[in-house]
Amino acid sequence: MIESDSTQTLLLIAIFALASLLHGISGLGITLVTTTALASIYPLPHAIVLVIFPSLLLNMMTWLAGGGRTIWQNFIYYGRHYWLLALTSLLGSILGAKLLLWVDSAYILLVLATVIGFYVISSLLGKQIRLPATKPVLIIVGFSAGVIGGATNAMSTILMMYLLSASNDKHTIAKVGNMCYFLGKIAQIMVLREPIMALSRGEWQLIALLSVMSITALLVGIRLRRYLPQARFRQLILVILTILGMRIGWQGIMSFMA
Repeated sequence: MIESDSTQTLLLIAIFALASLLHGISGLGITLVTTTALASIYPLPHAIVLVIFPSLLLNMMTWLAGGGRTIWQNFIYYGRHYWLLALTSLLGSILGAKLLLWVDSAYILLVLATVIGFYVISSLLGKQIRLPATKPVLIIVGFSAGVIGGATNAMSTILMMYLLSASNDKHTIAKVGNMCYFLGKIAQIMVLREPIMALSRGEWQLIALLSVMSITALLVGIRLRRYLPQARFRQLILVILTILGMRIGWQGIMSFMA
């Protein structure tokens, strides 16, 4: 894997800090923005490895902290009520992460660009696609979201279609979503353990720095949320994703044609 020089390190810190700050303000985008940005710099599997641990910490914080319950109570409550969705997304994530090792990255880049395009267009149109909150739909959506999430870190684009139908409580949607994202990261760690163990000491130090930076910027963003217009920042994230998605799509097309 490529050692990051000082310029790359500063660029990565800026990407994670901006994505985490925007996520804290608007509630959108840290995993998708960071993965898409890094995939335009590194091979996709390496980009996902760098994103795993900062995202894991933020997903765990969002899932287990706050909401009027203790960490253990959140774990028990959401685990008991949404265990099937969590299980199917975990199984799908294992398969999705394996695709990173089995499938040419050009195909996965094209899938990522397509998912981003779908996400941006549906957000701009203000249309939230909802699916019936039935058990067969839950299983299909959970597994499909896991496959997409494991391979591209874009689980939320699929999972939200079911969660918006299953609950009207934004707090519950955020908690359940982050529980599934967290399990998706566990699946990626299990499958990608060899490239993770191959990381150098300098790369582990970089990941630790990015994790601390992400948490700090997220907390700052949450503090700023009450003072700043969230809609503008959500629009900014969509612009960033559009630019990065087009770049990723072009990379995928060029790799496919090579």
